[in-house]
Amino acid sequence: MKNSLEKIEAFLAEHHLLSLATCSENRPQSASLFYAYDRENIAFIVASDIKTEHIQNALSNAEVSGTIALETDSVGKIQGLQYRAKITEAGEGADIIYFKAFPYATVMKPKLWTITLEEMKFTDNRLGFGKKLYWNKVS
Repeated sequence: MKNSLEKIEAFLAEHHLLSLATCSENRPQSASLFYAYDRENIAFIVASDIKTEHIQNALSNAEVSGTIALETDSVGKIQGLQYRAKITEAGEGADIIYFKAFPYATVMKPKLWTITLEEMKFTDNRLGFGKKLYWNKVS
């Protein structure tokens, strides 16, 4: 399990954009957001205005999911992560993590959110076609 998390975290360190899927009252919404990875809490820190539909959905249903993918034409290089998580207002210290990754965002004074990961499935074709690694918060 630890080995899987290390490989997943190496992938996360190479990227900065995730998709976030939310749903409330049978109305799905998705968004692309820049993320900073919080290694200590196994979470993403993202910025988004409270008025957006995806955040409004998340306020009534904190269960979210999403993806992070490497865009490539080469089947042998395909890598991608699917995740399931809970989103909450970011707590103390999240701003340090986010603004270290995106210092230019400080002038915008964005509202920060924490996406605490519960499950991850990482596909990495470099390890073999369709090779999947799993991480689960419970295990």
